[in-house]
Amino acid sequence: MDYQNEADRSAHEDAAFSRISRIVSMKLVGTLLAAVYVCGSGFYAYQLNTRVAQAEQSQKTMLDAIENRNSAIANQVETTESSLKQSTAALRRSQRQIAARSNALRKQVNETAKELEESQRLLASMSNDLGGVKTDLSGARSDISSTRSDLEATKKRLDSTIGDLGLQSGLIAHTRDDLELLKHRGDRNYYEFTLAKSKHPTPVGTVSLQLKKVNARKGSFTMNVIADDHVIEKKDRNVAEPLQFYTGRDHMLYEVVVFTANKKSVSGYLATPKNAPQQGAIRDREQSGE
Repeated sequence: MDYQNEADRSAHEDAAFSRISRIVSMKLVGTLLAAVYVCGSGFYAYQLNTRVAQAEQSQKTMLDAIENRNSAIANQVETTESSLKQSTAALRRSQRQIAARSNALRKQVNETAKELEESQRLLASMSNDLGGVKTDLSGARSDISSTRSDLEATKKRLDSTIGDLGLQSGLIAHTRDDLELLKHRGDRNYYEFTLAKSKHPTPVGTVSLQLKKVNARKGSFTMNVIADDHVIEKKDRNVAEPLQFYTGRDHMLYEVVVFTANKKSVSGYLATPKNAPQQGAIRDREQSGE
């Protein structure tokens, strides 16, 4: 380019330099802005990456916690289900036991009710029997009172007297009823007899008796007593008079009492001591040769 003078040239160069400076300045500014943008973008990207990493870590931590919690819940549910199964089994066993116990109790109650009913029947029967017993006891008491009265009256009729040997006699029976009373007393052995007039003696107890004569009007009689191979005559004796004699090895006192005298017979009894030999014992002794 041709310049007219040096000033134009200088002005043109200044203008060009100014343009170049502006261009360079603008490029420098653009470069700085680009560098700033790049730095800012990198810092932002770094922060973003950091936040993303933190978010991912937090999310992972949260997921791990949730997973652990779910696992714990699953274990708890499993434990609960096992406990529930055990409880259900125990409940079923308890229900079966309760049912069995209820059946047993029901059976026991039924049996107890039957026993109670039977006891009530027995009690009613016993009450009826007791009523009968009371009636019988009342009757028995009356009979006992009557018997006591009869005994007292009989005792009054009984008396003791002196025998024909001059010895004190025991109680004397005047009738067969009196003799039964003496037997019940058990003080002596009694052998009842009825003798008719005969030429042969009649065994009475361990002795023998023979009626020789009797006077019913006077109430007297004559009797032979055969004891120890001896004949003891009891002549002209009276009714209710004790006929006494001794007999046996121990010289025991026996008594014959006549309480009834008829035309041809007499009735009465032989009284011997309680320890006197019995008729069978005498027979055995004779057979043994003693």
